[in-house]
Amino acid sequence: MLDVQGLTVDIGSAAILRDAALKLETGQMVGLIGRNGAGKTTFLRAVMGLLKAKSGHIDFDGVDLLATPPQRRAALGVGYMPEDRRLTPNLTVEENIKVPVWAIGVADWQDRLEWVYGLIPEAREFRERPATSLSGGQQKLAALARALLIGRKVLLLDEPSEGIAPALARRMSDILGALKAEGVSILIAESNAAHCAALLDRMYVVERGQVTAA
Repeated sequence: MLDVQGLTVDIGSAAILRDAALKLETGQMVGLIGRNGAGKTTFLRAVMGLLKAKSGHIDFDGVDLLATPPQRRAALGVGYMPEDRRLTPNLTVEENIKVPVWAIGVADWQDRLEWVYGLIPEAREFRERPATSLSGGQQKLAALARALLIGRKVLLLDEPSEGIAPALARRMSDILGALKAEGVSILIAESNAAHCAALLDRMYVVERGQVTAA
């Protein structure tokens, strides 16, 4: 599903990732674990095309992602949940979830939205509320719902459990477990594997820009 080889990314004059490699098979949940600043977010942003790779190769379901414009990568079925959620303040929760529909088009988005609400009923409950009225944990659920709306093939989740109340962190783990049971392919970046270790099929550790299998 996702095969990353030799990925090197610089930000300015700083080398952030060096020759990083990772594989995610169809239906697997793989963890990318490392301390803050180790390169987890850089890795995910490079896959999405938000940062330019200096070198390497990213194959996604037979497509060369590095040769694919960033604006087309989500349309391939890649859902991305950024660490800082990136919800639009002047939109309702449901409008935020539907941003991919407006941006790139989702043919059966109504059915897909109902599926998302089935997995995350909390999102249905606060769908008419402004995004800024939610707690940090609720905003994480809204950002996950948005990623699910477009992420038909794979989900890239950046720190889904960071900075939220323990009860919501457990709820996030329950949702991830349900997604795994449905065979959704997930790459999850976390500073601490405690919340997701039991769900992972494989774990990689990123430290000082280098990724190693654990």
